[in-house]
Amino acid sequence: MALVTVTDPARDYLAQLIEKQDVEGMGVRVFVTQPGTKHAETCLAYCPPNEIVPTDEKIDLEKFVLYLDHASVPFLEDAYVDYSKDQMGGQLTIKAPNAKVPNVDENAPLTDRINYVLASEINPGLASHGGEVSLVEVIEGGIAVLRFGGGCQGCSAVSLTLKQGVETTLVERVPEITGVRDVTDHSVKENAYYQ
Repeated sequence: MALVTVTDPARDYLAQLIEKQDVEGMGVRVFVTQPGTKHAETCLAYCPPNEIVPTDEKIDLEKFVLYLDHASVPFLEDAYVDYSKDQMGGQLTIKAPNAKVPNVDENAPLTDRINYVLASEINPGLASHGGEVSLVEVIEGGIAVLRFGGGCQGCSAVSLTLKQGVETTLVERVPEITGVRDVTDHSVKENAYYQ
């Protein structure tokens, strides 16, 4: 079963919302749209009794039942739902670190492990500059051939990012990788973060 953590404040907040719906047996369903892609979104929705899917996993949270979409379960591992009060009332936060790429172990294929590190550790940092990096292939000698896109393509800081950020992280997290090579055409600079 996927390990989804719902904090007490989140459980209480969701229970209040459910109570306002005035539907006996109402629960909450968690699912991921476009799981395993960079466009993945983790969602919560009301789940009235007539919409319960028999294959969903159920987690009894005492005040209501949380239903996990069966197809989304591998992408919901380590998901975290929290609620924090603020000046505007409060904010419900859903974090699902494996929504874009399911968590993999050391026995997974090499490309899956590389893609997992890119999606979970490297691309979130590059996204702050509108950038991303993807795996093209792994060649002899354990070299990961990569292609940068978005704000990284044509960026004057890309060699620093490649060596000190991407390469260091990949070599540390994936033992078979000894280095990286960039095959991006950096002459295209229209979206470059640093020109």
